[in-house]
Amino acid sequence: MKHLVVGPILLAIFRPWIVGLENVPKSGAVVLASNHLSFIDSIFLPLVVPRPVVFLAKSEYFTGKGLKGWATRVFFQAAGQLPIDRSGGKASEASLNTGLKVLADGSILGIYPEGTRSPDGKLYRGRTGVARMVLESGVPVVPVAMIGTLEVMPIGKRLPKVRRIGIIFGEPIDFTRFEGMEGDRFVLRSVTDELVYRLRGLSGQEYVDVYASSVKEQRAAQSR
Repeated sequence: MKHLVVGPILLAIFRPWIVGLENVPKSGAVVLASNHLSFIDSIFLPLVVPRPVVFLAKSEYFTGKGLKGWATRVFFQAAGQLPIDRSGGKASEASLNTGLKVLADGSILGIYPEGTRSPDGKLYRGRTGVARMVLESGVPVVPVAMIGTLEVMPIGKRLPKVRRIGIIFGEPIDFTRFEGMEGDRFVLRSVTDELVYRLRGLSGQEYVDVYASSVKEQRAAQSR
């Protein structure tokens, strides 16, 4: 559906420039690990990859009310997105298992190591759940930098501005040297930091060594 109807229209309007698409394997399981600047990252990244990409989208996108909620739900379902509960604990374990199943099927899984959209365009500390998924599956990781999507559709905006965006695919990273070490939290942190370092190099973003979610919580508390 997205490729036949919505895809060509969006690509014609926003004319994304693309670098390194050949780094995405033509077959087999792979993780696309991207920075996260805007809601539209989950739209344009799958559109430019010639194979289906499955993202683990927050469950709120599938439970909205009214016409907007219905439209959002239909779009994400059509785009192959899977709802996950990000509340932690057992929910995090279920998300991990969902991602591992996608990879076991030989598909492409899209992941945002930061765990949420950047509140200000900077690159934030990665969550180690990504590393655990990569080590348990043993698949390669392709770092992806979304460029300019924040300017097209910042957080809080309902409609995007029409301007070009960029998508840069880095060279695949092989983490199989850490096979069997997914239970070591120091290894998970090392893998996560290496991945985020690669994203920083591709995107040119300023790095901040705290979680983006913590910054959002602090700003929300200050605005009360």
